[in-house]
Amino acid sequence: MKKRIGSYPRVRVEGGGRAVVSQAGGVLLVETVRKAGLDTAISAALTPWRKARALHDPGKTLLDVALAVALGGDCLADVAMLRCEPAVFGPVASDPTVSRLIDTIAASEEKALWAIRAARAEVREHVWRLADREAPDADGTVTVDLDGVLVIAHSDKEDAAPMWKRTYGHHPLMGFVDHGPGGTGEPVAALLRPGNAGSNTAADHITATQLALAQLPKKYRRGRRTLIRTDSAGGTHDFVAWLTQRGRWLSYSVGMTVTEAIHQHVLKIPASAWTAAVEADGEIRDGAWVAELTGDVLNGWPQGMRLIVRKERPHPGAQLRLTDADGMRLTCFATNTPDRPIAELEFRHRLRARAEDRIRAARATGLRNLPLHRTAQNRIWLEIVQIALDLLAWMPMLALTGKARLWEPRRLRLRLFTAAGQLVTTGRRRILRLARHWPWTGHITAALNQLTQLPDPG
Repeated sequence: MKKRIGSYPRVRVEGGGRAVVSQAGGVLLVETVRKAGLDTAISAALTPWRKARALHDPGKTLLDVALAVALGGDCLADVAMLRCEPAVFGPVASDPTVSRLIDTIAASEEKALWAIRAARAEVREHVWRLADREAPDADGTVTVDLDGVLVIAHSDKEDAAPMWKRTYGHHPLMGFVDHGPGGTGEPVAALLRPGNAGSNTAADHITATQLALAQLPKKYRRGRRTLIRTDSAGGTHDFVAWLTQRGRWLSYSVGMTVTEAIHQHVLKIPASAWTAAVEADGEIRDGAWVAELTGDVLNGWPQGMRLIVRKERPHPGAQLRLTDADGMRLTCFATNTPDRPIAELEFRHRLRARAEDRIRAARATGLRNLPLHRTAQNRIWLEIVQIALDLLAWMPMLALTGKARLWEPRRLRLRLFTAAGQLVTTGRRRILRLARHWPWTGHITAALNQLTQLPDPG
């Protein structure tokens, strides 16, 4: 009997290989940057912060860090993975140069943030035009989801504070454009807050919404075509009143806390007033019903607000709350969308759960921790994270099809970006040859062909 020596083949490893490119699939992000015009837009925005006789362009350096984060990095030093591949990513600044740039930008924080955000908004509008029917506004509407994120800090960083979950760190408020069932989503707001910031602070929700609206094309910055969707943290009088203020007229779908007054109204709803909840395919949701509340429970709220409550049988083992009734779990939300069935509106609000997927992707893309010490620096880091998430949303939207467009960042890295390649120089051309046996080489080459066919930015 042959003696077994192990489960894996023994490979001899030697250094000195030439013309081999790691992270070769990262060319997808590089080509996305080029076709979107993000490199020229960010470079123009950061021109005031370029020092005389500087070797590296500030915009290129900031984008290099964002590319490193998109590829899986979680600190400034991870830009080294790009520096090792100049044939794909071009010249990359040294670690001290990157740190000095972040300090320089952070010193003029608001002005620099405004410049970066304006460039992102300009590029976003261009990308949505390129995406055409695949863009998130293909149906003429845009949905923005707001949600808080808990970021744990293991050191005493500036503005880090105890959180309500008995941890320590920061509590940013994020905003994401929902791409619907056929896509992922892209970030449009990131408001850095201390860990002890309240979940239902109306002023923070207003600021985050302002940041989000500024990222949208101008035609969506006001009017009913833009839907602002939040959990119960957004169900405050001041925030709802701001959304519906004259001249703004935004649509909203915000969760509401089930108060004692709402609970008493629910108990009075006759059985005939309850409507079965629905699923995405229009089928009835088993064990769930919805009803609309009227009367004095709407006193003090803006005119046109509709209050919709859902009761549902809890999952086995789930504990009921004091506000639940008759063994049913109660949830409530408010909206100003008229003339639509309440079951359809309730399903639309339930889709806000996709924001949790966006937060999970953000945690895997630089938001697991805030690597810098000062708040001004970490606000710049949040912009870098958003640029990385933008690229991870734009590339699939412009180049991938089918189920591949729904891949989250970790899967994109594992299957596409980490693919190795061989760099071949023939004449004046450089060709990157990917491994033939790699199962997803076809996805990479097809996506690159799709990006190549897009027009160059004017």
